[in-house]
Amino acid sequence: MVATLHPLSADAGIAGVSVLPESRPAADPSLLDAYSAAVTGTVERAHAAVIHVELYGPDAPAGSGSGFFISPDGYALTNSHVVHGARSIRVALADGRRLAADLVGEDPHTDLAVIRVSAGELSHLVLADSDRVRAGQIAIAIGSPMGFEQTVTAGIVSGVGRSLRAQSGRLIDHIIQTDAALNPGNSGGPLLDSRGGVIGVNTAIIRPAQGLCFAIASNIARWVAGWLIKDGHVRRSYIGVGGRNVPLLRKLVLAYRLAGDTGVLVVKVEPGSPAAQAGVIEGDIIVGLAGSPVSGIDALHRRLTAEEIGRAQELRVVRGLELRTLTITPSEVIPL
Repeated sequence: MVATLHPLSADAGIAGVSVLPESRPAADPSLLDAYSAAVTGTVERAHAAVIHVELYGPDAPAGSGSGFFISPDGYALTNSHVVHGARSIRVALADGRRLAADLVGEDPHTDLAVIRVSAGELSHLVLADSDRVRAGQIAIAIGSPMGFEQTVTAGIVSGVGRSLRAQSGRLIDHIIQTDAALNPGNSGGPLLDSRGGVIGVNTAIIRPAQGLCFAIASNIARWVAGWLIKDGHVRRSYIGVGGRNVPLLRKLVLAYRLAGDTGVLVVKVEPGSPAAQAGVIEGDIIVGLAGSPVSGIDALHRRLTAEEIGRAQELRVVRGLELRTLTITPSEVIPL
């Protein structure tokens, strides 16, 4: 049986009980005004720093997105998937100017990119501390959905600490979920708190669902932007294996007092890679690196940071029924 819902009027009855008009809570105009003031005030402070990013191929426009300035000298954040592969980039400022932009660098593993324009002193936004973001707080998005520049949507932070798979295959951690409406073209725009600080960079929506929108946390954006401005790419290490997550035999976990009951089964070892030089073979199960447990591929990626480049360390693998300790020296990932 399918239940049909109907709107209730003041004199409608529920289970034989009358609902009197005076039993309805009165709307509090001051609360509505406070919310409106928070949103409009944030937009007034932030809109001048938000840009519309236009991409061009060899002969025609190739797409568009959003972005925002993070410094007065023209550095701006956007998404990697917005600018990837573009022959040229132009940005439209809130004051109507359209300027050429250069790609400083991009990081597909976090879907972030930095571009730069030369235009003197520019209004810019401050990256807030995303570790202080809490579910339920106001979230305001500014961008160019469907090509409509300087469009504002508002809602709340629906959740924090989410994870999202980048197009490169790596997992992006500390994702912020919001119900502030996002559409194609919002990508790369800022997600703001009620004080005008950037708490995230809008990056994705789940198309079949409503109200499931995601932003890359500002603390990750700050770290990535620093690397991109400095080196043009984010430095990461790698060991040169292909693998998949597998459960470990319970008797092995108990016998070797392993921290977890899963690991990474090595299904491919790149010739000449750090793993090959360390003696890793197909069929090994990686369970630890540099003294930390490795429960799966994502955990292994998190361990392979820039600090590990060129540093010899212990790699623990299960081979057959034996736990072995190898010495491995991760190399630097070649930028995509």
